[in-house]
Amino acid sequence: MKKAEEGDESTMAPKGHGTSKTASVQENLRWNCDRKLADEICNFNRHYAENSGYFETTSFLQDASKHRTVTFYDSNTGIPLFSVPRGRSMEDFLLESQAHGWLSFRDEEVEWSNIHILPDGEAVSVAGTHLGRNLPDSKGNRYCINLVSVSGRPIARATHLSNHTNLKR
Repeated sequence: MKKAEEGDESTMAPKGHGTSKTASVQENLRWNCDRKLADEICNFNRHYAENSGYFETTSFLQDASKHRTVTFYDSNTGIPLFSVPRGRSMEDFLLESQAHGWLSFRDEEVEWSNIHILPDGEAVSVAGTHLGRNLPDSKGNRYCINLVSVSGRPIARATHLSNHTNLKR
């Protein structure tokens, strides 16, 4: 398993739209997430989060309970960021998330090629999307992530590769 890749502040430097090169978050976010809230948290924020339990006010829990696995995508770019469950059950993932008030991912569930952890614990996508924080506990790293930051829709692989290349320039 790959470990956390420590990023630096340049990932979150001001760009065309806050910390992102995209014009805004995707138009039709999954789970009926609030687009305005998502744009504010993803692109114009480094320290704040959606309200505790926000994910429980959306259709996320109902949808997740119907699936054996769920992949979470960057709300700006559509690149994959997390996949659950890995190393535990879906029920355990949901229970831990409900206990803490935010989606709670473990190292095994992170798509490390698309995420950096900054020295202060901030979790960000390689595209500059603020995701949340790493708040380790007795079980190891626990990434407390805003649903609005990972409610994007997947993009085509060719587009992903093209956009990812452009992001590194």
